[in-house]
Formats: sequence, C-alpha cells, structure tokens
Amino acid sequence: MMMTIAMIAKKIDATILKQIYKPASHSHKGQNGRLLIIAGSKKYHGSLVLAATMASKIVDFVYVHTTKDNFAIIKNLRNNLAEFIYINKYDLKNVLKNEADAILIGPGLIPNFKTKRLVHKILKKYPNTKTLLDAGALRVVNKKLLHKNCVITPHVEEFKHLFNITPNLKNLEKVSQEIPCTIILKGKIDYICQNGICFENITGNVGMTKGGTGDVLAGLLVALLTKNDISTATQIATYVCGLAGDKLQEKVGIYYSANELVGEIQKILSNK
Repeated sequence: MMMTIAMIAKKIDATILKQIYKPASHSHKGQNGRLLIIAGSKKYHGSLVLAATMASKIVDFVYVHTTKDNFAIIKNLRNNLAEFIYINKYDLKNVLKNEADAILIGPGLIPNFKTKRLVHKILKKYPNTKTLLDAGALRVVNKKLLHKNCVITPHVEEFKHLFNITPNLKNLEKVSQEIPCTIILKGKIDYICQNGICFENITGNVGMTKGGTGDVLAGLLVALLTKNDISTATQIATYVCGLAGDKLQEKVGIYYSANELVGEIQKILSNK
C-alpha cells in the first residue's frame, strides 16, 4: 500500500502552555521529576553545564554522569550548581533502573564506540523510560533501536546523516511513519513529527544559532519529559525556547548567550 503524505503541520502557539504539568501543593521531594543527564567531554564540557542548569530549574533531582576527563567540570558544577547529583559508572545502573523518569544522552559526547555502546545499551534495556537523544548520540545510534519512548532532536545535517534523506517536512513525515520515535527537526522552523502527525514551531530567531542553545533546549525538554507526555513536552520545549530567544531579541538584539536563554525560559515558565 502506498504511504499517504499529507504534509500538514499544526502550528504550535501559547495555548500549549496550559497543558504543562503543575506540581501539586502537597507534593514532596522527588515527586516532581527525576532525570539523568549523560553528557559532556573534555572537548565539549559546556554542554553538560547548560543542560543541567536548565533542567534544575524544573525538576526535583538531576543526576549527572560524564566522562572521567570531565571531572573538573563536575567540580565546577558542585561549586556553582547545588541541585545535581553526580553518579559514577557503578551507580549508573541503579539510577537508570530505579530513579530516572527521563534520560538525556548526547550533548557534548564524542561520537565514538564507547558512546555508541552506551546509547544502544540504554535503548535496549530501558525501553519504557522516556529517552532524549541529542548531538553525539545521534551520530552513533542505530535507528532500528529507536522506540516509541524516544525523542531525537537532529538539526538538518544530523537528520541527513541518520536517515540518508533530504531534511524537509515531507521526508520527516514519511520517516516518522516508519520509525516509532518522536523527531524534532530543528531549523528556522522547528518541525515535530510522530507517526505522521506533525507540528510546527515558528518562534526563535538567528540569535539561537550560537553554540549552547541546543543544550539548553535539551535540558528543558528532558525536564518536561519527566512529568508530561511526549507530545506535550516536545511542543512546549520548542515553543518556549524559541519564545525566550524572541524576548531576548527585543531587549538586546541577536547578541545574547545560551546562559541568558536559561534565565528567560525560567521567566516564561514562571509567568505562564
């Protein structure tokens, strides 16, 4: 049977914010989100810091796992960001199995065999945990292992590398009907597709091409995934991240940093 390609994407707007999970007034520590971030390397140490900083604004617990040569960054995080828990390779299994509501793997990771082995292990052993793959993880993942609880966030070059196809809405919709994960194709317009159902986000501006903004988006998205369904989380994350960039553009033009984006996102979510 020939696959029908509708190429219709519903526009995301501010109404999506009404669907965001809100902590109950009687809730206690641990009930409003626990996540694991596997990120960073000696070369790309800032990715871990940005993702963890963003996520810590939203969830109760941020577990962090990184490479041995990134311990200096862990020390820096401990000095400047108290809301995270570093775990070594011996604790990783327990957190994956018993603690994490969602996992982020990839920002700042070198796309080598070690990363590939870890990505594939997590996808195979924990298919019921919402798992966000970004950056280095996208360069090594076997697309056949992507399951319904996966979210991937490729930019156009990563999409082309992973699927060997031109990155556009038609091809994105087609791929989303063949692979069960949710795909966010990042660009001037962000497209989100899962099983042929697509959304488009038009917030954001050229100031967001700077390094680190994708790590902020990843940290925001994995935090939202802990307590929201995948469709809601992906729509809110892309909309709010772009909106934060637009608000910064109104204040300072396009000359803002990824760190400033974190603060603006926090304001938007606080005032929703």
